[in-house]
Amino acid sequence: MIKEAICEGINVQDALEKAKAQLGLDDTAEYELEIIQTEEKKKFGLFGGRPAKVRVFIKDTPNERAEKFLRDVLDKMTLSSVEIETNATEENAVEFNLSGEEVGFVIGRRGETLDALQYLTSLVANHGEEPYIKVTVNTGNYREKREKTLEILGRKLAFKAIKTGRKTSLEPMNPYERRIIHTAVQKVNGAISWSEGENAARHVVIGPDPKVKSNRKGGYQNNRRGGKRPYNGGKKKSGAAPVNPDRVPLNEGGETGLYGRIK
Repeated sequence: MIKEAICEGINVQDALEKAKAQLGLDDTAEYELEIIQTEEKKKFGLFGGRPAKVRVFIKDTPNERAEKFLRDVLDKMTLSSVEIETNATEENAVEFNLSGEEVGFVIGRRGETLDALQYLTSLVANHGEEPYIKVTVNTGNYREKREKTLEILGRKLAFKAIKTGRKTSLEPMNPYERRIIHTAVQKVNGAISWSEGENAARHVVIGPDPKVKSNRKGGYQNNRRGGKRPYNGGKKKSGAAPVNPDRVPLNEGGETGLYGRIK
């Protein structure tokens, strides 16, 4: 994105100073200068003559655009006390880490506000001709904790599906979080996961894998009806549904981050 100012002055230097002031640039700022026309003095002090005219412009980077937008949004939310730390940890990627006493308002319910901020900030950062950059908006290690929680949930429900033979529907999630669940479930032999619903209502369902033969004998209903108990005192054999780290996970969205690449 280009910011520019076109100004006139009695000479080029005067026009330049006016343009810099209009853009809020100090003497150390970098800018590009285009001289549209030079000044001409009046003939005989009466006829003709013209002022100098220049164009001063600067190009802001995607990171600068994104940070400015994020700051403006937080200020509009009356969260001026929330601080932004910018970390460009790798090429074509930037992370904005938010901190402060009021940062809880930025996270929102199950991170929904934080996700929305990240989505909008990514739109602003990639509104230009530069290569696409991955934008992450985080606070502390919230996203890392959320990812760990989802992994544990996915594995827990996978084992539950194997044990009960029933499927479980989760709450609606964005593509990134659904992919975390799928990855966790698909590493457990005997369980599968898939997505149902459309748009904001799309959610993950976890159930037993019909291709895997169940090891359950008697089942839950038979035990309630007085069926025979196993000779080991009712204890289940360990390893009924081993974790298989080599099993290929069902991946939604490829290797992209939250919401995927925005086009």
